[in-house]
Amino acid sequence: MNKLVWTLAVLLMLVACKGGGEKSPKQAGQTPAAAEQKDYTELDKTARQLFGALDSVAQNPNNPVTPEKVALGKMLYHDVRLSKDNVQSCNTCHNVNTFGVDNQPVSLGNDGKPGTRNSPTTFNAAFHIAQFWDGREPDVEAQAGGPILNPVEMAMPGKEAVIERISKIKEYREMFPKAFPDDPEPITFDNLTKAIAAYERKLITYRTRFDDYMRGDDNALTPEEKKGMETFINVGCATCHQGPLLGGTMFQKFGIYGNYWDYTKSKRIDLGRYEVTKKEEDKYVFKVPSLRNIEKTYPYFHDGSVASLDEAIQIMAQTQLNKTLTPQQIEEIKTFLKSMIGDVPAELKP
Repeated sequence: MNKLVWTLAVLLMLVACKGGGEKSPKQAGQTPAAAEQKDYTELDKTARQLFGALDSVAQNPNNPVTPEKVALGKMLYHDVRLSKDNVQSCNTCHNVNTFGVDNQPVSLGNDGKPGTRNSPTTFNAAFHIAQFWDGREPDVEAQAGGPILNPVEMAMPGKEAVIERISKIKEYREMFPKAFPDDPEPITFDNLTKAIAAYERKLITYRTRFDDYMRGDDNALTPEEKKGMETFINVGCATCHQGPLLGGTMFQKFGIYGNYWDYTKSKRIDLGRYEVTKKEEDKYVFKVPSLRNIEKTYPYFHDGSVASLDEAIQIMAQTQLNKTLTPQQIEEIKTFLKSMIGDVPAELKP
């Protein structure tokens, strides 16, 4: 027994002596993963080629973004008077306080009727290749007026009715001329959409750690996040989710390796872009969504049919890559995606 006690005492002294010398990862304020960080030099190079950082404004030479136009667009975006019964604004379904979405599978319109597709985030949307899930409009200027006139959404009966209503509002009679000083009749539906679009062109989440990393700060991401990024690239996610938005740059068939609805359990089979083009090859084709703020913009897919991000990642791997990911791979990818959670500047909020 005495020999055992002596042996334990010696071991404890050795541990104590070691603790007084070189610090352990925990003592140095590091995680074990950080202490054992691998060389990510090549990954850094590859990632910056695949992705890149966001600009602070999505410019459009045909609709220059000015402070006056943004102020007008902000007011219009949050104004329920643009709906038939004064109950709904753009912000109702694309809430800037909840990352540009309402977190509903599909949104309810002016009359309480549900839409058929999930309301995508307006954050960073101005950078997308096209607007709406089926890409039927080329930019946010063309998109902005659609929901106002849509009978299921804001349900205004026509452009003339919209202009007649807002022309009676004192603030708009003052703000439109300031936003469009060269127009003899500035209060028009076209200018209304341009103003909303100018506001949306400022709804950019460009201040994330991911963007700091993309701008050259190698330490902006943790080793765990870099490992997740490596997994994201290696399993094939970056084939479609590329560019600064990690998406929004192309159209792709949902269900390359099987019917998407067999995995999502969707109640309605959506033909996607085919409804716009009537081309057979566009059946079940949708715009690839951005993965920025993806943890915050649930539920997922064009119909909001999946609530869990873990499940959405697995479904994408199965339907698009013909792969089944391990729980560890899914967790690694989620860790990476969290590095690009970002908000818009506070002055753009109501």
